[in-house]
Amino acid sequence: MDQMNGVLRVSKRAIAVFVLPCLLMYVVFVFVPILVSFYYSLAEWTGIGTPKFIGFQNYVEMFTNDSIFWPSVYRTLIFALFSVGEIPIVLWIAILMTRYLRRPNFLISSYFLPVILSVVVVGQLWSTIYNPASLGGMLNKVLIGLGLESWTHAWLSDPKFAMYAIYFVALWQYLGYHILIQFTGIQGVPKEIYEAARIDGAEGFTADRYITIPLVMPIIKISIVLAVIGSLKAFDMIMVMTAGGPAHATDVISTHMYNMSFLSQKYGYGSAISSFLVVECLVATVLLNALFRRSENQLS
Repeated sequence: MDQMNGVLRVSKRAIAVFVLPCLLMYVVFVFVPILVSFYYSLAEWTGIGTPKFIGFQNYVEMFTNDSIFWPSVYRTLIFALFSVGEIPIVLWIAILMTRYLRRPNFLISSYFLPVILSVVVVGQLWSTIYNPASLGGMLNKVLIGLGLESWTHAWLSDPKFAMYAIYFVALWQYLGYHILIQFTGIQGVPKEIYEAARIDGAEGFTADRYITIPLVMPIIKISIVLAVIGSLKAFDMIMVMTAGGPAHATDVISTHMYNMSFLSQKYGYGSAISSFLVVECLVATVLLNALFRRSENQLS
């Protein structure tokens, strides 16, 4: 018994030794900057000199008088909605690859290739594709070649289409990332379960409905959380392709924060926007976990 207790104590010490460095890094590089950002959100500050404490005035300005803030929040939420809507498509592709391809590694690598490309490279590539036909834009040239001249647009210069063009690029780049996650989860389902279901007459999509989807639900949840959180803090793709234009038509929360902090030099106001973004991500995570627990309870 004493030996077992000693092993248990050693195990706890070992866990503490391995966890402590990560915990310290998290506190120093994540938690402390969040607290500092919240402090500056209560001040009027240009980044130079001493901050002037103004209480919650930045938040009042942000919620009531900022004409760009609420549209940027709306675009961010739509971005998250599109990202979640991609997950069922990804799951369907992963199921088909598992069922009909004996060696799907090449196809998975092809889907995953855009993920390993730099966001700057992807953004510049698609900016060129979206160019008007007169500037060599491939998309408009293809539409003209198909006799669909009325479908051509200045995709990134038209406020009605610019944000949707960026949505498509982001979903295209990370499609392979979620396919890899879902495919790996499906591969982990024991084959014996499908064989037993086949004996009972459950094959094809019936087996997927009652076996595959329930068993890979934890993996689906991971994909949903990653998609939502990644969408809420989207920044680099938009900055590369449009920098929030035209006329703020593609501004999301993170780009609006950047513009206020570094272009307008309103660091206090930008910190207020960043604090809102942190709270939004936390609320989204809590809501998703609550929805997942509720669905688990209903299934049980």
